[in-house]
Amino acid sequence: MDWGVIIAGLLTLAIFSFLYRDNPAYKMAESLLIGVSIGYFLVITWTNTLMDLLFVPLTQDAKWPLIIPLALGVMMFGRFHKRTAPLSRIPIAVLIGSGAGVAIPAMLEARTLRQISATVGPLVTESGLPDISLIAVLVGVLTTLVYFYFSREHKGALGGAAKVGTYFLMSFFGTTFGYTVMSRMSTLIGRVEFLLSDFLRLTQ
Repeated sequence: MDWGVIIAGLLTLAIFSFLYRDNPAYKMAESLLIGVSIGYFLVITWTNTLMDLLFVPLTQDAKWPLIIPLALGVMMFGRFHKRTAPLSRIPIAVLIGSGAGVAIPAMLEARTLRQISATVGPLVTESGLPDISLIAVLVGVLTTLVYFYFSREHKGALGGAAKVGTYFLMSFFGTTFGYTVMSRMSTLIGRVEFLLSDFLRLTQ
């Protein structure tokens, strides 16, 4: 008898009971999930972040520059008192500034430069035939940009291009939603398979 499987199965059924209506079993399982997740996150943060990256290198390896992030972290707690609340703005500003400095180049590379490189690729393959995929990417990018061009009224050729752009947008939104639903269904199938095979042992 595997008590881990039994507990996991009972908690899964408690979560599924919300499909009928809100009940104490669901609330208990939800609270347990949140509590365990927070406790696990705190332990991982303490051991893998504070101890391994801050306290141990600072005390044992004498890496004194780590005093700066330690001081910034302590200043974060200034939000709990009115007199020290302004001090918390310094680490928040450092966090936002450094985060933006790291995120902007990464997002520029991932979403802008790669899109440009995919758009300006050769439209003809080495065999002399047109590259349908690159042509579709080029048409999709241009018509979508036309759709978001609001300086002129969408009439005539401009309106037709904008309408084609809406089709590309709807295709993107539809595939994104379908991928989200597919991932959720995959999770549901995994839990149902766990209940039938490991918990109830009906599909051995």
